[in-house]
Amino acid sequence: METKNILHAYLMPGMSANSLIFEKIKLNNVFKLHYLEWIDPKKNESLKDYSIRFSKKIKHKNPILIGVSFGGILVQEISKIIDVRKTIIISSVKSNQEFPPTMKIVKATKSYKFLPVKWINDFDSLLSFVLGPKVKKKIELYHKYLSVRDENYLSWVIKELIEWDQVDPIDNVLHIHGTKDMIFPSMYLENYVPLPKGDHAMILKRAEWINEFLNKNIF
Repeated sequence: METKNILHAYLMPGMSANSLIFEKIKLNNVFKLHYLEWIDPKKNESLKDYSIRFSKKIKHKNPILIGVSFGGILVQEISKIIDVRKTIIISSVKSNQEFPPTMKIVKATKSYKFLPVKWINDFDSLLSFVLGPKVKKKIELYHKYLSVRDENYLSWVIKELIEWDQVDPIDNVLHIHGTKDMIFPSMYLENYVPLPKGDHAMILKRAEWINEFLNKNIF
């Protein structure tokens, strides 16, 4: 039987990833962890509508939402729909102003529409696209984590990421970010907690640091 002091934390993986990326995340006993998985987007579904539909998976009042990369964007959108105790994003961004210049150019030119998503079905290419080029040395390790590879899903994620319309950061967001992240370089970010030498896969590679920080600073 759960006590009244239990805090419910929902964990959302990043683009193409499943909840196994959180297998090394260990929070104090006061937290009850709930692992979320991507659901298929509907045809032409906006991120806002997807977030409304996805928010039904949150079964507890005032939860803590933790999201990685694009999952961090999704939990921020969900926090606009339901009341949350805290939103924590890891290896993500708080607004489209924190996108690197390349992403801003892609948005301005709409060039993402011409991206042949089929190439991402090549796992080497998907791995580099999602986590950055340096992780290819451990490609076999990541097969079990990047299991969401449907073409319609990938096309939707790329569009909704590039077209994210959040201009100003929302309140009550704790942002943890690696200083060596190549997907969202830290030089374009403001008001975040730096994880020295952390890259875009630090949820796996630097879980011990993240655990220690969250357990000490989540509030």
